Amino acid sequence: MEDYPHVQRFESVTIVLPVINETTSLRQTVDIILRDVKREHLKELLIVVCQKTTPEAAAVAARLRQELGNLVVVHHQRLPFLGGAMREAFDLARGSHLIMMASDLETDPNDVATMISEAQKNPACIITASRWQAGAQFQGYSRIKLVCNWIFQRSFSILYATKLSDLTFAYRIFPTRLVQSIRWEDLRHSFLFETLVKPLRLGVPVIEIPSTWRARTEGASQNTFFSNFAYFKIGLRTRFASRQSILVSGAGPSPEPRQPSLK
Repeated sequence: MEDYPHVQRFESVTIVLPVINETTSLRQTVDIILRDVKREHLKELLIVVCQKTTPEAAAVAARLRQELGNLVVVHHQRLPFLGGAMREAFDLARGSHLIMMASDLETDPNDVATMISEAQKNPACIITASRWQAGAQFQGYSRIKLVCNWIFQRSFSILYATKLSDLTFAYRIFPTRLVQSIRWEDLRHSFLFETLVKPLRLGVPVIEIPSTWRARTEGASQNTFFSNFAYFKIGLRTRFASRQSILVSGAGPSPEPRQPSLK
């Protein structure tokens, strides 16, 4: 018997958009989503801001809230860093499924509709984007980073006995009850890796779709070189953790979803 929540069907999606310094790219991301996704499939666009969010980016988020009404939720995070933003967003999400992506166009918003389509067909699975599948590519990625990325992907795919080609690209759709049942640890960018290796350790099925990564043209990345070493720590620790230690106490195949607190 599976020891994690099993979702029977897709009903709607919460799309999480963390924002620091994205303005034009945030607007473009939202416009493409609204163009491609049926309104009945969108539960909410959950925009997460923090103390580092620039006034210009916060103003765009506020305008989107004004224009789109209750479709947009702007959340001011309390936990620090990107992982903290995503962890709070996971608990607040109200859709049956949740998309984790960027607001700087490094994750191609044109793929959102494809992800939703795959989730409708496979509601219990994680659908994740891959930059290494046929038809996908990296644009603006340095050669040395590309080699390091490939070595890392191959090493951890072997360690986790999976055929997945891209374990670190933070562009995924999850069953919401699944992410709300997992005990998350990381707060920084390595949290994005944690969101795949912990479900893999639980035995959650994962489907890849090809997607292109493009270097951001607006603002600056908040990820530092040395923070990448934390990926090894969470990957190795999770691989040898017990399944029950990964789950929140009391989580199981059919828990009641957590009730978010919108303050």
